[in-house]
This record gives sequence, structure tokens and C-alpha cells, in this order.
Amino acid sequence: MRALILGGTAHARQVAQLLKDAGWRVTSSLAGRVKNPKLPVGEVRIGGFGGPAGLARYLIDEAIEVVIDATHPFAERISVSAAEATRAVGVPLIALHRPGWSEGPGDKWIRVDSMQEAAQRVARDYHHIFLTIGRQQLAPFAADEHNLYVIRCVDPPRVELPARHRLIYSRGPFSVDEEKRLMRGNQIDCLVTKDSGGEMTRPKLDAARALGIDVVMVNRPTLPGGSRITVVSTPAEALEAIDKL
Repeated sequence: MRALILGGTAHARQVAQLLKDAGWRVTSSLAGRVKNPKLPVGEVRIGGFGGPAGLARYLIDEAIEVVIDATHPFAERISVSAAEATRAVGVPLIALHRPGWSEGPGDKWIRVDSMQEAAQRVARDYHHIFLTIGRQQLAPFAADEHNLYVIRCVDPPRVELPARHRLIYSRGPFSVDEEKRLMRGNQIDCLVTKDSGGEMTRPKLDAARALGIDVVMVNRPTLPGGSRITVVSTPAEALEAIDKL
């Protein structure tokens, strides 16, 4: 039995372990954007497939029986490719989409629908901005010549950056106390993040709430649906769904 897992998230690694323990032959596909990613058990391939057609060919050539899309909630391109490819070749797709975050008492969130909207908002209203959005979508903030941006990412960015910026190369998870020290030390008055969900990266939100810092939250893109897609929110639910197929 062969399964293809898309994504290098913690949930993807957990699913890989669960399937391997259940006797599946597992291949995990990583985008290759991080220099030294944490690798899951089983076989690993790095890089894209060449769009939906390339992925469909791979599913046929490798006799894949189920695909688990455990990519980051904002990796919309590969999610669309997975939906189209699995529909074309008749392979079931399990979409492991962890729930997004919900605003609670004391939170000061401003929800926006795009990174461009986030960049316009923070350039106008804030002065010391903490960007925790990875390195792929920093370009919209480059036009701001006046405010300071503290940018945390794993690998060096390859896009133009704001004139005033500080780069922090670090890989989480981080504790609430660590996040509070970083925000205080850099006089942060706004945090920009994506609605990724999950507990691993939530401490930055808890720290912002404790310090009374505003959060500009970029909403998730709409992901594909369909009759052959089963949506689950945890690795255990993904395994249950596969068992039922």
C-alpha cells in the first residue's frame, strides 16, 4: 500500500509515522524551500511535480493509492494541484487542514485578506513591526522606507526588503516568554502573521495579547473542495479516514 504525503509540516511528519506503523509504504514530498528541513520517516522527495499534470503522472507511475495534503494552510498552489491531479486519476485525497485561530478576550486583531493589505495597514499605523510570515511574501513591505521591520525566518530572504529592517534567523517553536522578550527588546507595536493555526506557533499571539500589541492577521486562502476530498483536522483523523476508504 503506497501513500503520498504532501508537505513538511509537523502534522505531515506525524501522519508519515502513523502510516508507516500501520504498514504503508510512505513517500513525503517537500517543497525544498527550507535549507535543512526536519525529515519524516519513509521515503522523501524534494521539489515540485510540474503542476497538476506532472503530479497525476507521478500518482500513476508510482501506483499511489491515497494522497494526504498536509501542506501549510497558505500553500494554495500545491493544494489546487493535488485536488486536480487526484480527481483526474481517481485517487482519494485526504486534506489535513488544521483549524485556524480564533480571537479571544484581550486580543487586538485586525484581519486582512492579503499580504498587500497587511503591508499598507502597518506602514500607515505602526512603527516597529514584527513579521512572522516566512521569507516568501516579504516584498509587499519593501516600499515602506520609514518604519522598522523585525523579520524572523529560517533561511535568508531572496526578495527586496524594507530599508529599515532587522533579520532574525531562527526556527521554532518558541515559548511565550521568549516571544515577549523579543517584542519588548525591539519595541514592537504590531505583529504580522498568517492564520496558520496550530499550537506550535501560538505563543507569539499569547505574547502579543499579554503586552497589548496589535496583531494584523492575514486570512487563509480558500482551498479546493470536491466530492473525492475528505477534510480532517488532526493526523489521527487522517488515519481514520484512510482506514474507511
